[in-house]
Amino acid sequence: MPRLALATAIAAAGLDDDLPPLLDACTRAGIETQIRAWDDPSVAWRRFDAVLLRSTWDYADRLPEFLDWCERVSAQTRLLNPLPVVRWNTDKHYLADLAARGAAVVATHFVEPDMEPLPSLQAFLAAHPENEQFVVKPAVGAGSRDAQRYAREQEFSAANHIARLLDTDRSVMLQPYLASVDHDGETALMYFAGAFCHAIRKGPLLQLDEGPTSHLFATEAIAPRNPGVDELALAGRVLAAATDRLQLKQPLPYARIDLIRDSDGSPRLLELELCEPSLFLIHADGSADRLAALLADALAPSASAA
Repeated sequence: MPRLALATAIAAAGLDDDLPPLLDACTRAGIETQIRAWDDPSVAWRRFDAVLLRSTWDYADRLPEFLDWCERVSAQTRLLNPLPVVRWNTDKHYLADLAARGAAVVATHFVEPDMEPLPSLQAFLAAHPENEQFVVKPAVGAGSRDAQRYAREQEFSAANHIARLLDTDRSVMLQPYLASVDHDGETALMYFAGAFCHAIRKGPLLQLDEGPTSHLFATEAIAPRNPGVDELALAGRVLAAATDRLQLKQPLPYARIDLIRDSDGSPRLLELELCEPSLFLIHADGSADRLAALLADALAPSASAA
C-alpha cells in the first residue's frame, strides 16, 4: 500500500477544510495517508512514497526556509507539486511569465526593492487613469496577508504601505481594483491532472479603509459556481502557458486558477495556485475521491517505475 503525507503547517492546524475529506478519500482509494506539518522537525519524510503540499500557508513569511525544506523532501521522496513548480509559483512574478505567453492577466506592475515607492505608484496610476481604486500586495504572499485596497486619493498611505514592504526586501505588486468583484466575486477553477473538476465563487475580500488581515488567511465567502465558457477557455490557456514555461512532461496533480472579470466583462487571471491552494473539496461532491483516485494511480508501482 503506498504511503502519502499531506503536508500542512503547525500554524494551520485545524484550519484546512480540505484535509478531512481528502484523508478519508485516500483511505478509500487504498492509500495509507497521514497529515504532517512541514515545519515539524521530527517527521521522517523518506518514509513516505510522496508528500502532497496542502496547507503550508505560512510559507510566505518563511520562504527560504520553506524552499529549503522542499528541496530536502525532494531528495528523499516525491514532492507534489514538484520543486521547480513550487519555486516558480511562490513568487507572483510568474504572472509576467504567463502574460508574456499570451495569457490574459490582470494588469500588474511590480515595484522592486531598489525602486522609489511614490514615483513608482504615480507612474502606475498614470497608466490606469480609468481605475478609481487599486490594490497593493507583496509578490510573495498568501491568504491576502499584507494586501490592501486603496482609492486614488489615498496615494500617500499606499506609498507608505509599499515602502514598508520594500524595506523588508519584498517586491510589491500594484493592480487595478476591478469593480466587478464587488458583485460577481472571483471564480476559482480546480483542475486535477489537467482536467477541470469544479469551480467556486469567492466573494470580495479587500475593503476600503480596512487594513490587511492579521490572521493566517482572510475569511472568504464561498459558494459553488458553474464557470462560463470564456472562463474555462482562459483557464485552459493559462495551464498551457504554465506547462510551456515549466516544460512539464505530465499534468500536475492539482491546480487552481483564480479569475476575475475586467471592466469589459472578459475574464482575467488573478492568480494561478500550484503550491498550497485550498481546493474547496467540501463544495463539490465526489471531488475528494476524484483527486484521491488520481493520486492512487500516480503512486502505483507501475507509474513510479515509468
